[in-house]
Amino acid sequence: MPASDLPLLIEAAEEAGRIATRYIGTPIEIREKPDGAGPVTEADLAVDAALSQMLRAARPDYGWLSEETEDNVDRLGAERVFIVDPIDGTRAFIEGEDIWAHSLAVAERGVVTAAAIYLPMCDKLYTAAVGQGAALNGVPIRVTDREGLDGASLLAARPALAAELWRAGHAPKVTRAFRPSLAYRLSLVAEGRYDAMLTLRASWEWDIAAGDLILREAGAVTSTRRAAPLVFNNPDPRLDGVIAANPGLHSALHAALAD
Repeated sequence: MPASDLPLLIEAAEEAGRIATRYIGTPIEIREKPDGAGPVTEADLAVDAALSQMLRAARPDYGWLSEETEDNVDRLGAERVFIVDPIDGTRAFIEGEDIWAHSLAVAERGVVTAAAIYLPMCDKLYTAAVGQGAALNGVPIRVTDREGLDGASLLAARPALAAELWRAGHAPKVTRAFRPSLAYRLSLVAEGRYDAMLTLRASWEWDIAAGDLILREAGAVTSTRRAAPLVFNNPDPRLDGVIAANPGLHSALHAALAD
């Protein structure tokens, strides 16, 4: 039900922003997750608790997958599931930067149908529902139409341009940029601020789900690094990297990558 789910996600994202920003400028409890999974703050946990209560009360039959909630296999039997990252870019949040985001999505039988990504400190709300297009603060957005790799602007971590990862033995002549929030990187491509986004690392579904739909509704093709469709609510909620760009540039990126 993307038509009714999107307003719910928007309301929840805005509430998440109100909760998270209360912690800015105050002493905040931080701990490291096991196995080098990164930091988590009391703000992450507070937002997660609020989103869980709000969204699951509104849709009790939906499953739940969140970075900050212990996973439960019950979600695998649900036709629809919320996929949530309470704060994407926690390190940026801790360091007092503005470019962190709340990422909220609904997936139905593996396909995202409604999505919201909210950056409260930047006053940016990216939204999409199936068949309704993508928007930034209510204004429609579209990916760029660049097809050639040379000179394209690419959002990617520096290791993704290592020579051995590319068929030609060197990375293409792109202009590389980076943002700590993966959800924001996806959104910037959907907005047309950058031509493409690439990550070759295993990526958690909660980082990708909302941006996947926003990109597709903005005219992009999204896939794993091997050009397979992105499918969500998997038993292991990790995806084999992500390529996102308009159709021509997506094909060029995939063709340029080494096997």
